[in-house]
Amino acid sequence: MKEKRTNRLSCERARAFPIEKALAKLGHFPTKENDKEAWFLSPFRSETQASFKVSKRLNRWYDHGEGIGGNVIDLVCIMGQCNVKEALRMIGDENSSFFFQQRPGFKVEHQDRMTIREVKELNHDALRGYLNSRYISIVTAKEFIREVHYSFNNKNYFAIGFKNDSGGWELRNKYRKNCSSPKDSTHIKNGNRKLIVTEGVFDLLSLLSYNEMLEAEYDFLVLNSTAFVSKAIQIMKGYPQIDLYLDNDPNGRRTTQKLMASSNNCLDKSKFYEGFKDMNEWLIYTAKKGIGQEARDVSLLPQRQTRFTPDGRKVKEK
Repeated sequence: MKEKRTNRLSCERARAFPIEKALAKLGHFPTKENDKEAWFLSPFRSETQASFKVSKRLNRWYDHGEGIGGNVIDLVCIMGQCNVKEALRMIGDENSSFFFQQRPGFKVEHQDRMTIREVKELNHDALRGYLNSRYISIVTAKEFIREVHYSFNNKNYFAIGFKNDSGGWELRNKYRKNCSSPKDSTHIKNGNRKLIVTEGVFDLLSLLSYNEMLEAEYDFLVLNSTAFVSKAIQIMKGYPQIDLYLDNDPNGRRTTQKLMASSNNCLDKSKFYEGFKDMNEWLIYTAKKGIGQEARDVSLLPQRQTRFTPDGRKVKEK
């Protein structure tokens, strides 16, 4: 009985979290607003005219393009491709983009807007050091990312920037994860008939750091958010072979299943880094331990008698 009451309280607190603030944490900002409502470009797809409405009084959202709406928990469930229990965990996790902390008189401030101040070639030592710490080739990275200086919440920052198809930026440095509006996926066309799909840019850079020859064989689609599954399905229709390198977590597995159900041309490549959350985690581990460096063909899983977690513990075989 006590447990049920705690869960109900968690739902009530989570529903009180302002939807505008949740969207701002993900880099989505209103194109127009007044005292009663705010209009956003939909976080679910690419569009030029805002169709996503947030009622400030009710703290509810409605996407006119999709014909769906709800509270902040519903929004997190859709964008995170998860159930209510997982959404509550994400909202309650300060390390998540949806972190929730209830404060008296909490309001969405207008200075929570991002301004891109400068975009240039990657050169800052701190950013290069961050890439090195994740065992990403600087030469490879420079082809896909830029050094971006931006202002957010009246403070100035700089980060590694990865541009999406709508002109927004995925922004990363050692201390912060952010993104500018509009949010979208990134389709990199090299003129090939095969496609690699990853969740984030570091997964793509990890693959190319491990095998630089992939660019000659594949086009690339970086989701930037699993909310763009529907768009990915449309892009995938033009490819006879699609290799999926998505995360080995519940959200990543659900996304993999959805993409594979939409096309018989999909191949699940996550077994390549089985025992690890994603491709970058596997790359860091193998680089530190010197495992699997002889296996240059990423279509093959390196054969090891024993698998390990990133902290060096043995993984028990089932």
